[in-house]
Amino acid sequence: MALIDLLPANYQNSSEVVDLQNALSVQVGKVQAAKDFLFLQLHVETATWGLSLWERALGLAIDLSRSYDFRRSRINSKLRAQGVTTAAMIQNVAQSFSNGAVDIIEHNSEYRFDVKFTGTFGTPPNMDDLTAAIEEIKPAHLAYAYIYVYITWDSVETYNHTWGAWDAKNLTWDQFEQYKE
Repeated sequence: MALIDLLPANYQNSSEVVDLQNALSVQVGKVQAAKDFLFLQLHVETATWGLSLWERALGLAIDLSRSYDFRRSRINSKLRAQGVTTAAMIQNVAQSFSNGAVDIIEHNSEYRFDVKFTGTFGTPPNMDDLTAAIEEIKPAHLAYAYIYVYITWDSVETYNHTWGAWDAKNLTWDQFEQYKE
């Protein structure tokens, strides 16, 4: 709705008032657009320049050379890691970095736990950052290890491909180990 429409009808006959209201409408539109862009910074998933503010508030190093997605995953991980550390919290953090399902296997009598990546084959990306996040949230006396899942021969047989069909896929060994249909 234009600003001029908010005024009584007799003002709409004045060219000066119409010109003034048109000029003001342009400025109001810019202010509204700036407000909408500012509100986007309040949510991690839509923030751009506001990611630096999130990182600063959470005590994370600001690295503008990293992608928005990478920075968002670190912020979300830090937000999820608030409070008392539990296996569910570590699982939540690990899932945010691996983009797949993760199981936490506790070995309480041995003061350690395993992080098993069940939703992805092979080594997930961002392992250095995941390690840093786990080191930050886990109790200092606990050790941990990563368990990676790869394709097994039993899994290969369930795909019912001939060796010729596998050859036609032109997979490297690493790609084959992480293959999923």
